[in-house]
Amino acid sequence: MKQKLCIISNESISKQKSGFYCDNVDLKSIPEELNKFYELDLIARESKIERSKKIEINNIFVHYSFFSYLLNIFKSFKRKYNTYFIISLTPITFLSALILILYKKKFYLYLRSDGFEEYRKKIGIIGHLIYKIMFWLVCPKAKLITCNKKLLKGMSGDLVRPSQLTKKWKISITKANLEKINLLYIGRIKVEKGIFSLIKMLEKSKLNFSLSILSNEPYVKIKLNQEFINIIKKSNHDSLINIYDNHNIFILPSYTEAYSQVIDESLSRGRPAIIFNDIADIIFSYRKGVFACDRDLAALENTIEYIIKNYSEISKEISKNHLPQKDNFINDLRKILEN
Repeated sequence: MKQKLCIISNESISKQKSGFYCDNVDLKSIPEELNKFYELDLIARESKIERSKKIEINNIFVHYSFFSYLLNIFKSFKRKYNTYFIISLTPITFLSALILILYKKKFYLYLRSDGFEEYRKKIGIIGHLIYKIMFWLVCPKAKLITCNKKLLKGMSGDLVRPSQLTKKWKISITKANLEKINLLYIGRIKVEKGIFSLIKMLEKSKLNFSLSILSNEPYVKIKLNQEFINIIKKSNHDSLINIYDNHNIFILPSYTEAYSQVIDESLSRGRPAIIFNDIADIIFSYRKGVFACDRDLAALENTIEYIIKNYSEISKEISKNHLPQKDNFINDLRKILEN
């Protein structure tokens, strides 16, 4: 008989005629894969905006208001779950965790990002303080899972290497076209992701380059009058591989990151990646081909030119990487949750 698992997420899900949809790849992948081994329910926020990725599980509960969301946490006790699995620490999952603590329910908390820095970047020192309060009230009572030990702040927890990579990511890797510098950014259109400061920086560049941007979020905040910007429409997983192949350097300008799966996706297609020194600690030993530089135009241009000049040698180093795979990630999660 399968154990009962309830996943609690802050991510938004849209309820459409053909089912439930999200934009976050982990919110689709983790429940779908764990659903093979558990009697699984998912609780998340409801989005009024249509999302792109269908979640192929049966029991999904979405709520538009804080009140109905938290009320369902109380109602979930009747379903007698063996374990609760909270993905990310946010105000609504924080309140959910407090309820679980109050009723002495077993739960795991998956820390995927540096909330201290993210909240500071969003709303300043007040944001840092808010996250600090949430963190220290909940984390000592939770079983922690993380993708980067720095997020644990000295507490004990299990380490995982998140991944969406499957065998198809290593099939028919194409040689990069180096006639022009084709930069690629995939991620959210948020201040903390550094995309606005990157565009402002690149406006002054004299290099022959383009910057392609792929995001699940609206592009309305981006000035689209720059000739070097190319907006890519939403894609499925197969076309995502082609998108990487059509570029020669991936760039991640984030101010804070704990892991970043897009780095591994880029490397799996033989494309080097550039980050800034703010997040240099995500250059793990199995990530050959990732270059960190100062957050200024001269340093960025020097790094780009170095990569283009030494592309062949860098590609050989990238091919030696042993990147984490999706199956390994899910198996590691299962072992932790069943402990």
